[in-house]
This record gives sequence, structure tokens and C-alpha cells, in this order.
Amino acid sequence: MAEAAAETRTAGGAAGEAAAGAPVRLPDPAVEARLARLDEVLAGLESTPGPATRSAVEAVRLLTEVYGEALARVMDHADGRLAGHLAGDELLAHLFVLHDVHPEPVERRAARAVERLRPAVRERGGDVEWAGAEGGVGRIRLTAASGCGSGCGAGGGAAEVADAVREAVLAVAPELTSVEVLPASPAGRAAPAFVPLATLTLRGAR
Repeated sequence: MAEAAAETRTAGGAAGEAAAGAPVRLPDPAVEARLARLDEVLAGLESTPGPATRSAVEAVRLLTEVYGEALARVMDHADGRLAGHLAGDELLAHLFVLHDVHPEPVERRAARAVERLRPAVRERGGDVEWAGAEGGVGRIRLTAASGCGSGCGAGGGAAEVADAVREAVLAVAPELTSVEVLPASPAGRAAPAFVPLATLTLRGAR
């Protein structure tokens, strides 16, 4: 009930802003909640056989294809600067990846995802760096809090961090088939990344 009331207040506030001529934008948590709900609805449809379900799934597919074509045409008209700015928006970047029209190369997207997680990993006493990709396989270099690298603590924090990084990388770079963890370099310091992370522009980083 409280959540429903909060949504009602948010919708009411948005309606007020629209009436006043201000642009209406959903905050990121609201977008994430809607995407999660969409996944649930689609999963429910796919698990319910019948003509109505097939029609509904087809309608979603066709609508998705049309939106994808619209995004592709937008990117056809965008110059490099605008394309980069659009790709810096988390929601747009997700849609660009979904429709295979992302303007940035796979390695840059993957490296940015790792860089965004790096502060959180360092808070736990470890470190992580993007180490490039070869043959469709991404590589990260993970140093555990103890300094013993990814081979330590197989059931503990290092494994959890590695899983989180894999998930983040594959979400923004689904062209990769997998992400493997390389052992830490001597002295517990990660080797230089194949794509220098310091040169990446962290657009949209939060």
C-alpha cells in the first residue's frame, strides 16, 4: 500500500510538472523497477501457452523491432560527439546494446563497466582491472583483499566480486562469450590494462 501511494504521489507530481511545461523524466530506480517488472510479465506470458499469448509475444517483438529501428536511425544522424553523449546515458546504453547499435567498441564498454566497479572493490581491500579480450573472451585481473589474487578464498569475497564483475561486463558487452579472471601480477599489483582505463571518459558514471 505504501509503495502504491508513493507511486501515486510520484505520478501526481509528474503530471503537475507536465502541466507546468517541465519535461517529465523517470528517476533511474523507477526505470529499473519497470524493467524488472517487464521481465516478470514477459516470463509469465512465455510460460502460458495459447493463441492469445502468442499474439501478445509477437506484438512485443514487433514493437521492440520498430523501436530498435528508430534508435538505429537516430544513431545514423548523430555525429561522434552526440553519439558518445547518448551512449553515456545508462538507459540508452542498455537499449543500444539490446538493439546492437552501440557506438562504442566492445572493449571500451567492458573496461568502463570494470572501472565503475573498481571503487567498490577497493573499499573491500582489493582491486580489479580490465585486461583486454581475445577470441570473444574478456579478461579481468582481480586482486583479493589479502593480496593473494583471484585464486584465494574460493568460497568467499573474491569469488563474489569476480561474479559481480562478470555480470556487469556481460551486461554491457554481450558480444563476449565469457569473462575469465587472471591471477594477480607479482607484488599484488595488476598489470596495465590492454585498454588504458585512465583514458576512458566515464560518462554517466554514478
